[in-house]
This record gives sequence, C-alpha cells and structure tokens, in this order.
Amino acid sequence: MTGAGPRMGLLADLTRTHDARSGRASSWDQSGRNRDNWLVMPGEERVLADIEGPGCITHIWMTQSCRLQPGPGQIDPAAVGVPMLEIHNALGVSWEVVDPDYYRKIVLKVYWDDQETPSVIAPLGDFFGLLNSLSGSYESLPLSVSAKEAELHTFGGSAAFNSYFQMPFNKRARIVVENQNDVPYLQYFYVDYELYREPLAADVAYFHAHYRQARPCSGWGPDLQTNSIEVTIPNLDGADNYVALEIEGSGHYVGCNLAVRHFQGSWWGEGDDMIFIDDDTWPPSLHGTGMEDYFGHAWGMQHNAYLMNGTIVHEEDVPGFHHSYRFHLVDPIRFTTRIKVSFEHGHANHLSDDWSSVAYWYQSLPTAPLTIPPVDERLPLRPRDAVVTAPLPELTDSQRAARESADQRMTDFVAVRDRVRTDRVTEIDAAEAGNAQIAAELRRRYLQS
Repeated sequence: MTGAGPRMGLLADLTRTHDARSGRASSWDQSGRNRDNWLVMPGEERVLADIEGPGCITHIWMTQSCRLQPGPGQIDPAAVGVPMLEIHNALGVSWEVVDPDYYRKIVLKVYWDDQETPSVIAPLGDFFGLLNSLSGSYESLPLSVSAKEAELHTFGGSAAFNSYFQMPFNKRARIVVENQNDVPYLQYFYVDYELYREPLAADVAYFHAHYRQARPCSGWGPDLQTNSIEVTIPNLDGADNYVALEIEGSGHYVGCNLAVRHFQGSWWGEGDDMIFIDDDTWPPSLHGTGMEDYFGHAWGMQHNAYLMNGTIVHEEDVPGFHHSYRFHLVDPIRFTTRIKVSFEHGHANHLSDDWSSVAYWYQSLPTAPLTIPPVDERLPLRPRDAVVTAPLPELTDSQRAARESADQRMTDFVAVRDRVRTDRVTEIDAAEAGNAQIAAELRRRYLQS
C-alpha cells in the first residue's frame, strides 16, 4: 500500500526524501585565493559545466562584467586584486567604462546528451530577461534579474541573473559561453545540479530556449496611427506575424520574454497572440486579443513583475523600449508534432518595430538545429547622443609633451594589462578542466556510496 503524504507540488516535494546527490560547478578560485571569476577572451568558448548524467540542473546564477579602458590608469593592472576598480573616473586614478552592448555579444549554449547542436542558444542577457542589453530588475518564478541600483535602466548595467528552470539530462550536460566580442569579459557563475542513479523516465522532456528577432518587423503601415480606423483591416491567417517559436517535435511551450523597440511613439501592443499547434490551419488553437492581454495586463502594460507575468523595463522608464515576460508553468501549451508561437506587430501587422524574444519549452530529443543572427545584427538599437567635436588647436610645447606622455602611458598600460590577461588564460584552462574532474569525481563517489 502506498503511504499517505502531501500531494505533489513545488513545496510538497520538499516533504519527501529522494535518492539524489547535489553538486555545483562554479567559477571559484581552485587555487584557494579570491579570484573567483573566469576571464573569457574574444572569440573564445568556455565550458562552465560538463556533467555526466543522469541528472538535472536545478539553478544557475551568473554575474559578469565587460569594462573598456579609454585611457591608462594610474594603478598597475598586475597589482590589482579585484576584477574592476570601480573608482569614479573623475578622480583620474582609473578610466573604465562599460561596454553597453556586451550582454548581446555573449552567447549562452546548452547541449544535452552529446548532441552536436545546442538545445539552448541565446545571448546571455536575453536568456535571463535582460533584453537589448538594457538593465531592469524583475522577479518571476523561473527567472530573475537583480540590477545594480545605480545602473538600473542603463545599457550594459551591472546585474545578477538567476534561473530556476529544471533541466534534466540523461547522459551529459554541457553549459557553454561564447564571447563574440572583440574584448575580454569576466564571468562569475554557479551551476547547481543533482545526480541520479537510474536513467530518466521515458516521458521526461528536455529544456530548450531559443532567441529570435525581427529588425524590423515587416509592417504595411508603420506611418499609420495605431488604432486609427484605417488599420482595422482583417488578419485571417497570421502569415506575417512575428514568430517567437516555430519547432517540430513533441512537448510543451512554457513561455517567453519579449523586447519591443517601438518607433512610432504611440502604442506597440495592439496585436494579438496566435499559437498554432500540430495540424492547425485557421484559426489557431489559441487566439488572443492583444499583447497586453497575453502578458496578463490590461489597458496597456503596467509597472509590475509577478511570478508568471510582468514588465522588466517599461516604456515610461526608457522611452521607446518595453520588455515583458509571460510563463506558462501551470498552464503549459502542449504540442504533439509542431508548434508556432506568433504575435501581431500592431493590429494586422501594420507596425515596423524592432522585436526580439527568447522562447522556453520542453520537448523530447533530438533537437532541431537552432541558430541566432550574427553578433553585428543583434546589437541593440540604443539612442545615440549627439556629440560635437572640433580639431585640436595648435599645441604649445607643454601641451604636446602632455599628449605624448599620455600616449606612452597608455602603451605601457595596455602592454601590462594584456600580459595579465594572457597569464590568466592558462589559469582558466585549468579551472575549466578542474570543474569537469570535480563533477566526475562527485558522480563516482555517489555511485559507490
């Protein structure tokens, strides 16, 4: 007879014991010092976690930084024990600025069970909900971003990321970051997981995520006023909708985040959601009534962040930008052979805005090949400040000497900085191999226990 106990559920599961072993791959300094970050060089891939299954990734935490040096600092880079100085540039001690686009230049990839192509591929920031490389804090059930207060609503602003999506795997899990920037960046991370003795059940589905964009969406009347009588024409096929997900297989869609860079200055969200499942033609199995309705809001989008739906960046925070999310964790959208998740961009697709998204779903393997646009096509369409420049005047001897001195200091500074970075590559090579060895040893001891 089966014993009594709480029903299954998020908190009820905590009342039962399980035969599993917890582990973590992280960026901790394996030499025992305090340099707990990895330097990822330009064009380089790093394997953050390489874990033999069966198992499940239960939590991912990340924070990162990409600093540029327009001029030389007064402190020798080899003598600095922290990843960035964070000294105000006005003091003349150091000169560091954030690369405002770098969250779009780093790509997160996750591979399940030795597949050759990833089941998760997205710019790092967008995967967690920091869209368009524009920081904004929010807390949902599966994902969160905690932006540094002083850098909230800035491009490239410092932030911490969390994912609580459950990500089971049978044979192997590999989590990879690729730096598609032309400068290095620093990565801190935790990858928390648990191991199992027995293979996954046959009905267990694998986590997937995919970044897509349309720059711009192809609108037939972007110069026509939103909600004007002229744009209220029929859309009876959804053929020109923005597509957040289109995939074949068997599984369930569990949500998306969406970034809209709106150009008209009116209202971007009058379009409907249309989700086509399996053999749908018209109408789709799920047809909505407006983008704010799909995201669980009404009469436009509000400033809030709930467990399943909300706003990450509101257009009142940063004019022209709106970032939202909707998760179907208690109402997953099931499909057996295929699914297409699409949204109108303006009613009947009349607007031509910049849209981008990450869709999340679970399905059986194998994964169809997933790709994302090249880095130059992904960079956010940031507002540009007007700058007035003038040619240098005829220099005095002291002015010329000052400029020459600054040039020489920068040359010397860059040489030392680059040498420090090069020296760290070998250190990170060892840490990458060390994480894989630690995970393998943890599994060996678990199976022998």
